Amino acid sequence: MDWKRAAEIFTRPLVTLGSAPVSLATIVQFVLLLAAVVSLARITRRVLRRRLLPHTRLEPGLQEAAARIAGYIVLVFGFAVALATMGFNLTSLAVLAGSLGIGIGFGLQTIVENFISGLILLVERPIEIGHRIEVGTTAGRVTRIGARSTSILTNDNIMMIIPNSEFIRDRVINWSHGGDPRVRIHVPVGVSYGADPSEVERLLLEVAAADGDVLQIPESKVSFEAFGDSALEFELRVWTASMSQNPGAFRSRLNFEIWKKFKSHGIEIPFPQRDLNFKAPLQVRVRNEA
Repeated sequence: MDWKRAAEIFTRPLVTLGSAPVSLATIVQFVLLLAAVVSLARITRRVLRRRLLPHTRLEPGLQEAAARIAGYIVLVFGFAVALATMGFNLTSLAVLAGSLGIGIGFGLQTIVENFISGLILLVERPIEIGHRIEVGTTAGRVTRIGARSTSILTNDNIMMIIPNSEFIRDRVINWSHGGDPRVRIHVPVGVSYGADPSEVERLLLEVAAADGDVLQIPESKVSFEAFGDSALEFELRVWTASMSQNPGAFRSRLNFEIWKKFKSHGIEIPFPQRDLNFKAPLQVRVRNEA
């Protein structure tokens, strides 16, 4: 095998970009440098996340944001160094970068929007890993905040992948935000017009007091909301800290206990009713006169 001939083929310029000739050797060198940069970015994130940042006073969400941003910085600078090592003039790439930016603005607008939204989520931290949230029709626990999307594990053990831009555009309910885990749960109840409102209030407060997950302070309240079409409308308002991550199951449990309590005391929970009145059609007699 002619090694000299092989070396000439390997180093022969295939194309010229600007003033920099590109050969097979240049391409291999660039790929190896790029792989090294990606590995260095991952190592940087891992070291910051596991060894350095846990010893600081930063909150876990801010630690994750700092580690990811540091990894992105390593990628950008490493890519620039790889190009400079190959002989590319970075100044001459400004026009290309501008043109690429225009192309990104039109063709990759959604991806860029999700990426920027992910950075906003990591810096502002409206949601964090482990938080219980609701966005749109999806509710669950945040398991991962990525550069493009966020993963939410629902109560049905289904992993939902939601684009980060939805957390910026839409309204998000965060049940775990802040240091206070207490939340107030609203349970609407309707009873028949024949029920005594004072007794309804007493029974609802008994149901709240008997539940171990209902806090005594702040105390539970019962609100007489309205005179509905078919029922007197009440609302039981209770505070809980242990069930803030699963409000649906907690509300369902209270409804079961309310139904049992009302049934044992003869209080009816009515269903919608409508009264229809029928009238006989008007009969008109016409007399013909000769």
